[in-house]
Amino acid sequence: MALIVLAMAIFAFPSLYTGLNADFPMANKAILVIITVLYAVTIPYFFVLWQSWKLLTLIDQNLGFSAFSIQAFRNIKLASLVGGILLMVGFVPFLFPIAEADDAPGLIIYGFFVACIPFVVSVFAAILEMLFQNALQMKNENDLTI
Repeated sequence: MALIVLAMAIFAFPSLYTGLNADFPMANKAILVIITVLYAVTIPYFFVLWQSWKLLTLIDQNLGFSAFSIQAFRNIKLASLVGGILLMVGFVPFLFPIAEADDAPGLIIYGFFVACIPFVVSVFAAILEMLFQNALQMKNENDLTI
């Protein structure tokens, strides 16, 4: 997954920028902001991948129900939230000039759906964080009774 996003950042985003500038020269600044935000969103994305790798390593070491895994879920939740906010603030509003020039109002809806994906990941990570926290608490209580 990291290689796909890295390849997109290296190859697809620059060609997307030149292609959109050629098709929509009147939305030059909006396209620049969109591409910049797409590059900025890769930072929380790679952080979430790294935290997920840490979490899988903890689970492999039978430390899944530990404070470290809860911290990893918390980091995933916050990084996904940051990525979602970046997309909502810097991606969706700047699709308006492109959608207006192309007469494609559905583009804004697709952009909104793409921007909601990190929020779904954030909510899922928050739920798993609470579940793991409760499981850790129950594990600690069981360890004390034995």
